[in-house]
Amino acid sequence: MTDSALLPVPDFYNPGRVGEVWSVPYQQRAVEAQSWAKAHHIPPAAEDSRRLCLLLIDVQNTFCIPGFELFVGGRSGQGAVDDNRRLGEFIYHNLKQITTITATLDTHTAMQVFHPAFWVDAEGENPPPMTMIHYDDVVQGKWQVNPAVAANLTASRDLQEYALHYTKTLDDRGKYPLTIWPYHSMLGGIGHALVPAIEEACFFHTMARQSQTRFELKGNNPLTENYSVLSPEVMEDGQGRAIAQKNTPLIQTLLEFDGVIVAGQAKSHCVAWTVADLLSDIEATDPALAQKVYLLDDCASPVVVPDVVDFTDQAEETYQRFAEAGMHRVQSTTAIADWP
Repeated sequence: MTDSALLPVPDFYNPGRVGEVWSVPYQQRAVEAQSWAKAHHIPPAAEDSRRLCLLLIDVQNTFCIPGFELFVGGRSGQGAVDDNRRLGEFIYHNLKQITTITATLDTHTAMQVFHPAFWVDAEGENPPPMTMIHYDDVVQGKWQVNPAVAANLTASRDLQEYALHYTKTLDDRGKYPLTIWPYHSMLGGIGHALVPAIEEACFFHTMARQSQTRFELKGNNPLTENYSVLSPEVMEDGQGRAIAQKNTPLIQTLLEFDGVIVAGQAKSHCVAWTVADLLSDIEATDPALAQKVYLLDDCASPVVVPDVVDFTDQAEETYQRFAEAGMHRVQSTTAIADWP
């Protein structure tokens, strides 16, 4: 890249509203984006000589708006809001360099393995949010699959047997134990939507660069967690039958770009798992491809629930491992052209 100048941020962008929910005025923004492209000599993305994809992981209301179900506050308590303020400015500043934006959407219904309704104790009570369920808990009968949920899912498998297999698989592979999360990212609900300030930036990019934002749904399989958009936590049942599969088409699409820029929530979970899966595929093909990946360090925060859990250190260790593998940790305030 030879053009290192950052574009200005449009006047309509209000950083003070990043933590709020509101309606994007699409038609008005479309007209403004087209005028913006002319005024700043922004070419169509199809003309890019170096193709860059901005991968946004779960930048949704449920994770990014204070008061919503799984707001990612980080240690500061305002993590996702501050991240998205920087992310919005990054998109506008680097509009000429970003070829495509791909946004993942965590997508859930009530009766899924990580939601309270899926499980009951001996008294028929659901586990409270943030309960960790290990294999031993299921073996000992502390938690069992809710019979009513099994009837609703009408799965052609014994779900109690599957629960044993599932929790054992997580424990054996050294993954996070099954975590019971609050109901979140509910399909059809307001929490599922992109944060308006970032949705607006994506729409503006689409119109200014004539490059459609791509959306990737993840997490709607009732029988597995799906922190990563590229692969579910468990892909087979105890008999070796497939219950889910890798998102190989997205992996291939990402690696066709000259660079992939990653931001979103949460740094310790969905972002880390997605990047780890991408790295695994890279290392299995050509480790040098890791140099294509840029992690926006200041546009992602870890899960922190005060006095309950704090994944800050795990997120830092994971990002450091990514860097040692060849990926780049970068700041949103540095022009893309000045990155390594």
